[in-house]
Amino acid sequence: MDQVIAAVNNVVWSTALVVLCLGAGLYFSIRTRFVQLRGLAEMVRLILRGDRSEAGVSPFQALAISLSGRVGVGNIAGVATAIFSGGPGAVFWMWVMAFLGASTAYVESALAQIYKEKDDQGRYRGGPAYFIDKAMGQKWYAWIFAIATILACGFLLPGVQASEIAGGMTRAWGVPPWTTATALVAALAVIIFGGVTRIASFAQVVVPFMAAAYLLIALVILALNIDAVPAMLGLIVESAFNPGAAFGGALGTAIQWGVQRGIYSNEAGQGTGPHAAAAAEVSHPAKQGYVQAFSVYVDTLLVCSATAFMILSTGMYNIQVPGGGDTDLLVQGLEGVKAGAGYAQAAVESVVPGIGAGFVAIALLFFAFTTIMAYYYMAETNVAYINRRVHRPWLVLVLRLAILAAVVVGIMRTGGSAWTLGDIGVGLMAWLNIAAILILQRPALLALKDYETQKKQGLDPVFHPEALGIRNAELWSEGQQPVDAPPTETPEVGSH
Repeated sequence: MDQVIAAVNNVVWSTALVVLCLGAGLYFSIRTRFVQLRGLAEMVRLILRGDRSEAGVSPFQALAISLSGRVGVGNIAGVATAIFSGGPGAVFWMWVMAFLGASTAYVESALAQIYKEKDDQGRYRGGPAYFIDKAMGQKWYAWIFAIATILACGFLLPGVQASEIAGGMTRAWGVPPWTTATALVAALAVIIFGGVTRIASFAQVVVPFMAAAYLLIALVILALNIDAVPAMLGLIVESAFNPGAAFGGALGTAIQWGVQRGIYSNEAGQGTGPHAAAAAEVSHPAKQGYVQAFSVYVDTLLVCSATAFMILSTGMYNIQVPGGGDTDLLVQGLEGVKAGAGYAQAAVESVVPGIGAGFVAIALLFFAFTTIMAYYYMAETNVAYINRRVHRPWLVLVLRLAILAAVVVGIMRTGGSAWTLGDIGVGLMAWLNIAAILILQRPALLALKDYETQKKQGLDPVFHPEALGIRNAELWSEGQQPVDAPPTETPEVGSH
């Protein structure tokens, strides 16, 4: 079975998908005139605003939900596996993917805002399935994406996060996997049966805290290894373009693993971020485009880089022979440690003995747990899309039980197979979503131009789709989308 899964993954993650991810990011960067650079100040300004309303969550909460999905085990274990399989140069290509992918994140998130709608309980819902349906008019395509997202976020991806949590707990304190599985299922059930707003409230507190703590320990390690930093940066750049000279590796391998783990981590173009973007209460879709583009930077340029720097500056890593097995190594800095979070644990332990394994295990717990919550929200949003037609409320209960089961199965399976299944889920969504936004880009680009025009006039931009020739944006056209509301107490808008 593992061989079949690996074969499917090789088809999904062919060179064509790597080229599509990088090419789409470059194309959208040009089309938006590099909004990911020009709009940095505006991104920060929008995030610091705390506006929210009864129908949606605040821009900061939407960022937190999105980051809880983007920042996960990919930022720790994913970086380690990228270095193991692609060499240090893979880190450079993760950075490239983040920079280019930020423009992709703008486009997909702006589209989600433009074509979002309210469900029967007055909550905002949106994402690729919704904008494919409304803007492209291809319901069959929208259904395929919705089903793929439910499969990926509800069944395939949670197992990766859960597997790494259990592995971290076992390495740090010898906790049996079944104990971790029981505790995770109980905690996750409390959150997901509480609804979207509880997810937002939990993520708003946990995500910034865990990211700050992780970055702080990385800075401490870099400070203690400051003499190794110049050589480390040189190694990353050299092996990104000439891995053969550094390790005998292949350039294509570094690029593929950098892009693959980059999109796994920051989700730019994957189609998951737009679900959180659509839930936000804003007066103009471009606002969430800016916010979600910024979240890509936080994920990769900060958190992923922190992991890479800790591992590389301390020498706690191995590099695999291209196409070889786990024991076929070009470089061996660790013995008896599989590629994954164990590299980060060893790196911290080498500098601050006695706390490394435990600290990284706790970071993994927070990163991965909030990511599983975000996966549930994304899958639930696509169940809501399907329920517009089939009207089967029990599908939500099935999803909740399925994601809890996926957590248990992921912990009990081997880490390698869990990662491969997760890669398949990410790849399928990326193929479907990037193709869609390349076709549907025009409304997002019009929204960006309109936003910038209004800002130059000294206005707080307000979106009027008819004036831009954008059709089927009913929520905005009917005046149901209020201008940014003052802060109010957010009710349990996500409870069922």
